[in-house]
Amino acid sequence: MKLRYVFTIILVLSLSTPLHALTGREIMEKNDALPEADTTLSTVLMLIHKGDRVTEKEFESSSKKYPNSEDKLLISFTRPTRIKLLTHAYKARDDDQWLRLSSGKIKRIASSDKGKPFVNSHLYYEDIGSRDIDDYSYTLLGDAKAAGDDCYAVQAVKEVGEKVYSKLILYVRKSDYFIVRIDFYEGNEFHKFLENHDIRKIDGILTPYVSTMTLADGKGRTELKILKLEYNTDLRDALFNKEALR
Repeated sequence: MKLRYVFTIILVLSLSTPLHALTGREIMEKNDALPEADTTLSTVLMLIHKGDRVTEKEFESSSKKYPNSEDKLLISFTRPTRIKLLTHAYKARDDDQWLRLSSGKIKRIASSDKGKPFVNSHLYYEDIGSRDIDDYSYTLLGDAKAAGDDCYAVQAVKEVGEKVYSKLILYVRKSDYFIVRIDFYEGNEFHKFLENHDIRKIDGILTPYVSTMTLADGKGRTELKILKLEYNTDLRDALFNKEALR
């Protein structure tokens, strides 16, 4: 199972209070052990706020887990353009990503481009898809409040593959090890943060129906709102092939 940021994201199960102090790694292992769907199909509204302007987009997100620790995600925009992004996430190496432009041209996203904005939003290509728990080292920073909840603050530093962020601060809810906020750092600077809201339990899986990525200076944000959601539906493998982008 993998640590994830947007769309099909996050998890849950109530657990008893541990008898000993947990390490950062142990906290993330509890988060990683929480249930998730084998497949996800959703319709998502994206609202990009820049100054006084709000750009509205809508897409369908399809994802599927495979037994070889490979996750596949297809994002297909339905308005205003027909852009598609296919992500193959792997264990212990960088993801593969391909972007289909409105013109029909298919472009592979290079590792050096993972820190660039996705469809003009405040999300990077790096933020799309999933992350493997073993790609990071973890340090427990202490207790914290996030989104009104008592949390563990855990620092995560990527050790495998291309590093877009110098570190992440993960706010893991104490009650159920659910991630409610992530702070993203570039160099020594706090760059942006993701918060999860309107969290509902769907088929036993805690799901944030609203996720917002906000710039640290407050000058922009991107909201993702789930309009429709289905877990564990039958999704064809062919849907996630590069050839299917054509």
